[in-house]
Amino acid sequence: MSIVTPEWVKNAVFYQIFPDRFARSSRLEHPRGISFKPWGSPPHEQGFQGGDLLGIVDKLDYLQELGVTALYLNPIFASAANHRYHTFDYLQVDPLLGGNAALRELLDSCHGRGMRVVLDGVLNHASRGFWPFHHILENCGNSPYLDWFTIKGWPLRPYCDVCDRHRHPLNYEAWWNLPALPKLNTRNPGVRDYLMHVARYWVEFGIDGWRLDVPMEIDDDSFWQEFRRVVKGANPEAYIVGEIWEEAQRWLQGDQFDATMNYIFSWAAMSYCGGHTLRPGYHHEHLRLQRLDAPAFAGTIDHMHGLYDWAINHVQLNLLDSHDMARALWIMGDDKRALRLCVLLQMTMPGAPCIYYGDEIGLSSGGDPDCRAAFPWHREDTWDRELLAFYRRATALRQCHAALRTGDFRRLYAEGHVYAFGRTLGCEEVLAIFNAGDGPATVQLDLAGLQATAWAQAWPEATRRTVNADNGRLRVHVPGREALVLVGQR
Repeated sequence: MSIVTPEWVKNAVFYQIFPDRFARSSRLEHPRGISFKPWGSPPHEQGFQGGDLLGIVDKLDYLQELGVTALYLNPIFASAANHRYHTFDYLQVDPLLGGNAALRELLDSCHGRGMRVVLDGVLNHASRGFWPFHHILENCGNSPYLDWFTIKGWPLRPYCDVCDRHRHPLNYEAWWNLPALPKLNTRNPGVRDYLMHVARYWVEFGIDGWRLDVPMEIDDDSFWQEFRRVVKGANPEAYIVGEIWEEAQRWLQGDQFDATMNYIFSWAAMSYCGGHTLRPGYHHEHLRLQRLDAPAFAGTIDHMHGLYDWAINHVQLNLLDSHDMARALWIMGDDKRALRLCVLLQMTMPGAPCIYYGDEIGLSSGGDPDCRAAFPWHREDTWDRELLAFYRRATALRQCHAALRTGDFRRLYAEGHVYAFGRTLGCEEVLAIFNAGDGPATVQLDLAGLQATAWAQAWPEATRRTVNADNGRLRVHVPGREALVLVGQR
């Protein structure tokens, strides 16, 4: 099978937004009597702080200046949870976010700027408030929707999380046995039809793809193959990216997903760039955080790339962190030098880089709920302006060189703490050399197969110079905790 993936993703820089906590717009008029928690309230208080889709529209200038070309939004459909993974209605944007009209404005505004929007699809489970489940609560065994879920006994106990679970165990299938999240019976043809309708409806509405929540828990290749046919039938360039934390060959054969959230890249990059500052005691079951030298990091990257076709590797969502884990800066002991190296890896390696909202201004915190804090628009004095400028330059570097987006990839060096690779696209050749060690390093690169005889320094910009190759070998000096990006000249 020939694997085809969306071309636009190969050139994209994504920005992940947790809608309730990104930006609140004064343009959105809520019904009288509604009140939100104050913006910037401690996230462990839960509740709603009032971020909305028009707030994102209002911040598009900021996002474009950052170099962002695509948005990935956490769930936006009607829900009683601030994260909105508890879906009430898959065909209505939550009124607190501005409803369907606000999504229309966001899509039109983004598309007018050449930006894309990917939504979070939660198809494995719904919520207690989802209308078919509520129908069962009201009608018990008389509901026609009984087989939309897996019911094990009566009466249903949808709030048994507050009662004695030993005497009153949960009697329907739910995600992680959480009563608030009844699992959908995707074997039921009506459920499948409904979910496929949802998938097609929003692509036809204008979204540019789906990020799929825990898709491996719908353990049915035919479901995802049908999902792909439906989505690609509505828009062949729509992006389908699954939340798979581990190796994902099963889903990346060209007949299901285009890509996954590349958490392998996440933990490998942090382990190499921030290995000696990793926060002691932090553990995440899916992140194999450990100190990696350059050879170990190179081996991990080579293995990662070897898992999939290159059409897949070019559209993998290369993130450092997300709403489901501690922020990368916090994980690496608040070492901003390590974060900067990780960001440069994102911007120079194959795959679409994804920035988690606020990382670019230095937000640092542990995992959920702390990683879901409000963006401090009201406290610009707390922003790390130098880090923000760094992000802007790093995204511009990627956009300036097509080879960094869609070029081929070859490892050139991996010894001690120094890792180097080359990217080539047509006549453009780019070298990236990383030194994760504290001390400077001088290395000699074998450039066999590359045509350039001189190499102009594109990063760092402040010390631009040209280095000449000698008989196919290039000697470069890399300061500690820094990276060089060189562009070939002929």
